Amino acid sequence: MGHLQLPPGKKIAVNLGTDFDAQCLWLGGFNKPSPSYMSRGEYGAEVGVPRLLELYRRFDVKSTFFTPGHSVDTFPERCREIADDGHEFGHHGYFHENPTLISRDTEKRLIDLAFKTYKNVLGIRPTGYRSPYWDYSENTLDLIEEFGFDYDTSLMGRDVVPYRPRRWEINWETGNRAGKASKVLEIPVNWYLDDFPPLGYVTGGQTGMQDSDTIYKRWKDIFDYAYDRVPNPVYATCVHPQIIGQPHHMMWYERLVEYIAGKEGVWFATCAEIAACWVDDDRDRELMNAEDIRGVSPKPADYPIA
Repeated sequence: MGHLQLPPGKKIAVNLGTDFDAQCLWLGGFNKPSPSYMSRGEYGAEVGVPRLLELYRRFDVKSTFFTPGHSVDTFPERCREIADDGHEFGHHGYFHENPTLISRDTEKRLIDLAFKTYKNVLGIRPTGYRSPYWDYSENTLDLIEEFGFDYDTSLMGRDVVPYRPRRWEINWETGNRAGKASKVLEIPVNWYLDDFPPLGYVTGGQTGMQDSDTIYKRWKDIFDYAYDRVPNPVYATCVHPQIIGQPHHMMWYERLVEYIAGKEGVWFATCAEIAACWVDDDRDRELMNAEDIRGVSPKPADYPIA
């Protein structure tokens, strides 16, 4: 497998990623268009983002804001502030749609719709993609290749090193078979480094509200493992302004940023900058030219799970 060729003097690449989902999180993610949920998305834009931008300025952090087109259309001035501070925008769908629930044509249409918004409002074309649901349909990898993305950050086949994601043939009663690798680089995500599962409250569903000191320790431990034990690692996190922007969450997050910034050889970088440092090896090139094996076999008829 290839490796990151980090800048001279740097030991670890750190992307403090932000998913600026705003109100559309509650639309495409939960089908909750009520005033209360819309106000939570508004809070993310009007309170959370400014707090994050101030923190990142203080520690000279450049990051990537994965922002659905809907958030750009709804809060254009806030997005311009993000751009003015030098942060990267990553593609994050249009209304935080779930790719596994929609057709190929719909998925492609929404990717293109978001591209049009990025161009019309911000004058940019993002080079990286993050699935709104951190999941793929059977068409997603083909589509992000077709749209010419340089990198993706939606999958979990590694934790603190990038890789070239592979298609798979999924079988129930024989082993799965790996197919060809993608030319799109994967900067892996990690549910353990996402603030929403432990801290985001959803009525009647996700409890959230876990102890913030526990989350701080978990994120610090993962950073320390990568820093101390893995050559040329990447530490990529994900926060949501409407979650992390809460005062008590900003306190532990600021402690984490301060801790990371105090370590020698830390490189705060955008995902695009990190992807540009990737160097393929012969094995990567071999896998990118491997047989195109893919698909999911039918579930055995005598297995009862729906």
